[in-house]
Parts: sequence; structure tokens; C-alpha cells
Amino acid sequence: MAETLLVLNAGSSSIKFELFAVGPDERLTSRFEGQIEGIGVAPHLIAQSHTGERLVDRPVPLTQAPDVESAMAVVEAWLAEALPAPPVAVGHRVVHGGPLYAAPMVIDAEVLAQLETFVPLAPLHQPNNLAPIRALLRAHPELFQVACFDTAFHRGHPPLADRFALPETLWAEGVRRYGFHGLSYESIASRLPEIAPEIAQKKVIVAHLGSGCSMCALEGGRSIESTMGFTALDGLPMGTRPGQLDAGVVLYLLSAKGMDLQAVEHFLYHECGLKGLSGISNDVRVLLESTDPRAAFALEFFVYKIAQMTGWLVAALEGLDGFVFTAGIGENSPTIRAAVAHRLRWLGMELDPEANAQHGPLISAKGARIRTYVIPTDEELVIARHTLALLRKSQGSAP
Repeated sequence: MAETLLVLNAGSSSIKFELFAVGPDERLTSRFEGQIEGIGVAPHLIAQSHTGERLVDRPVPLTQAPDVESAMAVVEAWLAEALPAPPVAVGHRVVHGGPLYAAPMVIDAEVLAQLETFVPLAPLHQPNNLAPIRALLRAHPELFQVACFDTAFHRGHPPLADRFALPETLWAEGVRRYGFHGLSYESIASRLPEIAPEIAQKKVIVAHLGSGCSMCALEGGRSIESTMGFTALDGLPMGTRPGQLDAGVVLYLLSAKGMDLQAVEHFLYHECGLKGLSGISNDVRVLLESTDPRAAFALEFFVYKIAQMTGWLVAALEGLDGFVFTAGIGENSPTIRAAVAHRLRWLGMELDPEANAQHGPLISAKGARIRTYVIPTDEELVIARHTLALLRKSQGSAP
């Protein structure tokens, strides 16, 4: 019987999961994926096999999944029924590794306690990422668990990229630019040699465009610079987050508007971005279908900022050879990709309309100076690989 690894990605209202089988050659193959969504409101459990077969699709009583930790017990119970044997290890996406963790870590009580100190750095994500870890540690203390950090891929940046113009004491305390979506960028960097070998070791910008958005400058497959900084509020405008913002705006909200810290935090994480600009929705699909001029403005602003941040990253790279779109919007919206390319035509980006409509992978026009691709990200596979590597290391062998 093949060993299996479980990957968990917990958010504020959902826990996504994917099960991988470990083959004889240590090759990882997805067996099924699913999620429990609507946690705390209208929980629903759904999963399907790698062939598309529906394995479960049922509502869950609210009393069983009022929060993420309780929802984890529902997932566990279903897995116990669905699997002939429990997984040998569980890998988790954890958004923030802080200044301490530059690589995936085996989780124990001490590591969990340290990760909890980073909650103020990622209040929207970190508590939910840690909830399933805590639940599994309590119920199955012998289970091998690994934390894989969205910040780790960016930890090789030079100080010039990571410093703020603040006193040294704050840098020493961990106030620095971290960058996020690192698991996604690691996934793309690992696939470039196969899909786009001509640019894999050159200067490449990857645009991770989803409900959360950021961009990363790669050179030689390594992160050089990222649009996100100290928290996941920075950089590009997102579904409900503002992106780049003058710190004085926060002071204004506190003083002139009389908002307290909790109100400001909620406002910046939940009421801004495309939702705030449009007054309609944080969903690009809804905005694209809308005839409201506010929707059009929000999308134009979004594209403008992507183009603007591209110029910033090109300056950091001192050139550009390739551009990759990934994540929900990047992979699925030809309209947004075309609008970005139009804004960047000065840079030599030109798309083939037919290839763009078919989602690539190569979507640049023949002869275009910038090779442009659409490459799906697979964060779960990256987490599974890291988890297997650490498991084998603990067993005294290498994958």
C-alpha cells in the first residue's frame, strides 16, 4: 500500500486539502482534493478524485464546524472513512515564517508557539493557518507535521531589497520586507525549465493575481524582489486589500476618522481594494460583467498598478526577458492579461490573441521581445515535496 501525504491550506472560512500518494520512485501523485468551505456560516464538505469523480458533497451542521479547529475534526473524520490508512505526514501552508524560518520546518509545540508570535504580522492568515496544526498536535501528537512558509522563498534577498528606511533597532526586531506567495513562486520557478527553458535562468517577472495579489522578480530561478513587504497588505491592489498605501492614510484614519486599531485593521483587510474602489464586488469576474463605470475604473486601476509595479521590478532586475501570469485571475482572465500587455507594450510585451484566449502556456506574439506565459501554480505539490523531503530526512533517507 502506497504511503500518502496530506496537504492543508486553511483560511478564515475554509480548509483546502489534497492527498498525495508516494510512488516507488518517490514521485508524488494527487489522489484527491477538496475543501470544507463556509466555516462558521454554512459549512459544506466537498472532494473529488484526480479523475474528477465526486467523492463527497454534503452540508455540514454549523454546530460541527463553527470555527477552523472544529472544521478540521470534520475533515479528519471523513478522511478516516475514505482512506484505508492514515497519511504518514501532513504539510501545511503557513503564510508568515517571520525572521526565524527561511525553510520548511518540522512542527512541534515550540515551533508552533514561535509561529503564534507572528500573528500580528499576518492577522488575516496566520491564526487560521495555525488552527489545524494546533488541532492535530492535540489529537495526534505523534503525527509528522511540516510548516511551509510563504515568506521563505524570498529570504535570500539582499538587505537593499528588504530594509525600510527605519532605525536599525526595528530591523533587528523583524520589521522588514518579507514578501509573500513564495510557495506559488517556487512552484513557477520549478516549472520554468520544463515549460519555458529559454527564460528559466534569465530575468522573469511572475504575477500572482488572485484574491490576494503580488508580483515577484526572478533571476536564475531565485527571488530578487517582491511587491509585498512587511505584511500582505502591500504592493498591488487586491480583492479587499488596498496594496501600496501612504502610511499617513493610516494616521488619518486613526486621528481624523477616530477609528481604533481593530477598526483600521478590519478596514484595510476587508473593505478596500477592488471592493472598495468599485463599491460592487471584490470578484474580477463580477466586475468584468458589470456595466457600472465604477467597476470599469476599479479594473483599470488594477491593471495600471500591475503595469506600474512591473516597471519597478524591471528596475530591480535591470532588464526583463519573460513574464508569467499565474493564480486565479492570472490563469483565467484573458481580458486582464490583454489589458496588462497593452499597458506594457512599451516594454516589448505583445500577446497572440488566440493563444491568450486559449490560456497558453505561451501567449506572446511571434517575435515579441518579452516571452509571456500563463502557468498554473501548484502550491500544494510544493508543500508535499518539502514535507516528503523532511520526512525522509527524519527517517535517515533522502527522497
